[in-house]
Amino acid sequence: MQKTDNGDSQMVPDYGASYQADQTLQTFILSFAKEERARKQNELMGIASWLGVGGGLAAALGVLSTAAATNDEVDTSKFMTTPVTDLQKLQETKDDMKTKMELMIMKIQADLCKSLESFDEKKFIVDKWLRKKGGGGISCVIQDGTVFEKAAVLISVVHGNLSEDAIKRMKSRRGDIKGKSLPFFAAGISSVIHPRSPMIPTFHFNYRYFEIIDDDGQKHWWFGGGSDLTPYYLDVADAKHFHKTLKRACDMHNPKFYPEFKNWCDKYFYITHRQEHRGIGGIFFDDLDTLGSQGTFEFVKSCAEAVIPSYVPMVRKHVNDGYGYAERHWQLLRRGRYVEFNLVYDRGTKFGLATPEARIESILASLPLAAKWEYMHSITPNSKEEELMNVLKEVKDWAAEDD
Repeated sequence: MQKTDNGDSQMVPDYGASYQADQTLQTFILSFAKEERARKQNELMGIASWLGVGGGLAAALGVLSTAAATNDEVDTSKFMTTPVTDLQKLQETKDDMKTKMELMIMKIQADLCKSLESFDEKKFIVDKWLRKKGGGGISCVIQDGTVFEKAAVLISVVHGNLSEDAIKRMKSRRGDIKGKSLPFFAAGISSVIHPRSPMIPTFHFNYRYFEIIDDDGQKHWWFGGGSDLTPYYLDVADAKHFHKTLKRACDMHNPKFYPEFKNWCDKYFYITHRQEHRGIGGIFFDDLDTLGSQGTFEFVKSCAEAVIPSYVPMVRKHVNDGYGYAERHWQLLRRGRYVEFNLVYDRGTKFGLATPEARIESILASLPLAAKWEYMHSITPNSKEEELMNVLKEVKDWAAEDD
C-alpha cells in the first residue's frame, strides 16, 4: 500500500502495469505534441498566404523562420535550476553534442529528483557551483530524509586543459591521443540513492560524455556509464525487473550491448579483498563510440531514461515494508562494503580525489550517511542474509531467468 497526497491508501501497481501506463502516457504526449505542431504550421501557412507572393514571400519566410526558431528554443523551465552553460550559448549551439548532453542530463536530473521527492517529506537541496578553471555543476541532495537517508543526483559540465597525469591515464586506454596539455570538455550525471529502509536497494548510475582536442586539432570523443543495484535483502522479482529494463534499453540499439556491458559491470563492481560483488550488477561501459556520435548519444539517452522505470517501482513496492534492528544492522554492515569499494576501487572516486582543486563534496556525495564495520562478523546459516551473500559470490543472468 502507498499513501496518496490526501492521505488515502492505494494498491501498489505491479511493474508491468506501471511500465504500460508510462508507455501509454508517453504515446499520448507525443500525439498531442504532433497535433500542436500541425496546428501551428497551418496558422503559419495562413500568414504566408495573407502576405502574398513576391516581396511578401520573403516576409512570409521570415515569419516562418522566426516562429520555427521560437518553437525550437531551449526550454529550461522544468530543470532543477538554470544550466551550467549560458542559455544563449546553448541556444546557439543546440546541435552540438556538448549542448545535447548537457540538456539531456539536466532533464534526467530533474525528472529523477521530482520522482524521488514524491516519496519523501524532504525536498532536494539544489547547490549550483562553479569551477575556477571552467564550467561547474549542479548537486541535488536529500540528507536524513524520511525515505531516503541520503540521495545525491549530481551533474557536472566542465572544461579546461587536462593535466599530464590525466592524459597519461587516458593514453593507457586510448593510445591515439597526442599532446601534453589538451583542451577537454566533460559532461555527466551521477547518482547514488541510499534509502533508509534496508528493504529498498541502494541504486547507482552514471552517464557521461568526454571530448578532447589533440595537438593535431583532431577531436576525440567517447561516452561511458552504467546503472547498478545493491540490495540488502534479495527480491528476485526486483532483480529481474531491474535487469530486464536495462536489457530493453540496450536492445533498442544493439542486442550485443546488454550481455557485454552486464559482464563488464560484474567484473568492475567486484570487491577483490572480500571476494564478493558489491551488488547484483547491471550494466557498465566506457570509451564507447561504436555507433557514431549521434547513435551513441541516443543509446546513452535510452539508458538514462531507463533510470526511473528500473528503480522507482522498487521504492514504491517496498516503501512501507516493516523491518527491525537486525535488518538495519545488516544494512549498515553492507554499506561498509559499499564504502570500501568506492574508496579502494572506483575509478571516478580515485580520479577525483587525485585531481587538484577537485570538489570533494561532490566526489564523496556517493557515500552513505551511516555505515558499520564489525570484527569477525558471522552470518546465520540459512538466513536471508546468507541468501544474499550466496548471490553476491556468483554471477547470475537475471534477464534470462524465466518468470
